[in-house]
Amino acid sequence: MERLLLPPNGNVPNNPRLPVLLYRAALKAQTPAQIEAALAAKGWTGSWQGGIYPFHHYHSTAHEVLVVTRGQARVTLGGEGGPQFQLQTGDVVVLPAGTGHRNDGNSPDLLVVGAYAGGRRWDLCRPEETDMAAATRRIAGVPDWEQEPL
Repeated sequence: MERLLLPPNGNVPNNPRLPVLLYRAALKAQTPAQIEAALAAKGWTGSWQGGIYPFHHYHSTAHEVLVVTRGQARVTLGGEGGPQFQLQTGDVVVLPAGTGHRNDGNSPDLLVVGAYAGGRRWDLCRPEETDMAAATRRIAGVPDWEQEPL
């Protein structure tokens, strides 16, 4: 597992306390339905299946987990100029509330399962449209996850 603590970056607050967690090839042999069930069993609910938005964004009200179930994607974390990661089938990324992320390109077959810690409702914050001070206050109020998704 890789851990990455990201500092604030422009209008992307990132998370001052919790690192991004990256598990490589952790859920490679499971179906999307199996992944959703496994996440829910660990308290990560509100699951969805789809892709990753192609613009910088973050969630100020929930921690998010992304599981690449098929294909690959190049993702920037932490806002403009942040580190890029090539994600492939089976990779799992835990994004603490406030962590910027953007899809910088993906294979046509990309399928991601996402979910949120503790049943929290998520919001969509775009750096150019969101009041960072208000978002930072919301992030501070998000409780830590009870269990990591794996």
